[in-house]
Amino acid sequence: MSSSAQFLNPSQAARRLGVSTKALRLYEQRGLVDPARTATGWRGYGPDDMARANEIVALRTLGLSLAQVARVLAGDPQGLEPALAAHQATLEERLRQIADTVEKVRGVRADLALGQAPAAGEVARLLESGLSVAFDLPWPWGGERFELRDIRPLNYITGPLGCGKTRLAMRLAEILPGAAFLGLERSADGGAGARARLVADLDLKSRVDQVLAWLTEDGATISEALLALLVELEPAGAGALVVDMVEQGLDEPTQEALIAYLRRRRPDARPLFLMTRSCAILDLAAVGPGETIIFCPANHSPPICVIPHPGAPGYEAVATCLAPNEVRARTEGMVAWRPLSH
Repeated sequence: MSSSAQFLNPSQAARRLGVSTKALRLYEQRGLVDPARTATGWRGYGPDDMARANEIVALRTLGLSLAQVARVLAGDPQGLEPALAAHQATLEERLRQIADTVEKVRGVRADLALGQAPAAGEVARLLESGLSVAFDLPWPWGGERFELRDIRPLNYITGPLGCGKTRLAMRLAEILPGAAFLGLERSADGGAGARARLVADLDLKSRVDQVLAWLTEDGATISEALLALLVELEPAGAGALVVDMVEQGLDEPTQEALIAYLRRRRPDARPLFLMTRSCAILDLAAVGPGETIIFCPANHSPPICVIPHPGAPGYEAVATCLAPNEVRARTEGMVAWRPLSH
């Protein structure tokens, strides 16, 4: 390593690439990057390493598995064409949505030129870039109004024990059009229900098998819990899905592979609301622009959306709610309880 100024440590490299340090370690484990080492053994990412890592991140963003990324980097373009075709379709859909909004703005301006004021809420709708929802909060809140604007492809719901996040999640599933709530009982039958659905729906089976192959290449362990989850995640044309404690039954490598896959879905994929207290699912350093964090405070103040940057309101509170599997196992099945006064 000729000059330390030319090299970045893993945290700096991950921040610049927009990924987590865990992702960088995974790339190295798969032989995709080979950062230099200092005399004391610390990794350093030079310009060539960063250029290669940036290419990996771009290919992953297109939806390629790590095995496919390795083949592309080795000179085999197989798998790249379908990914680029899907990316093109996504961009064309965004253009269509923007064109529709432009036409609506043009119409409002034409009405204004004729002295006609816009209808109530029309201007606000023009500024919204996606699905939004507003409703009165259920118990344990006091019925305060809660608004969630611009619902994103990935929405996390987190908070300490007893904060009301499950009730908020269930209310969202009731309010959102065509939404469904996936509870903790999803794999209680040992996966029999999931397997039966796959037998009855060959198109769903094809999609689930493809995702399972992608996840196992990224280090996931196939289990009944994972299968039950994917059977609910993959149906085409469905509304939003609200998942209670998405990490249930999944080891940390599987959680990391799963969230990496979910981050690379099409922007127009069904919105997901993931209840979680796992730092593998909700890695604050890896949250991207297509993700929202909804935090439910312990004191039952209304939920807030938290920006994933240190110092932002609620950031530290969210961080204290997240933990690895072995820490969360200590409180599994526990609920917050306050004894009655006598």
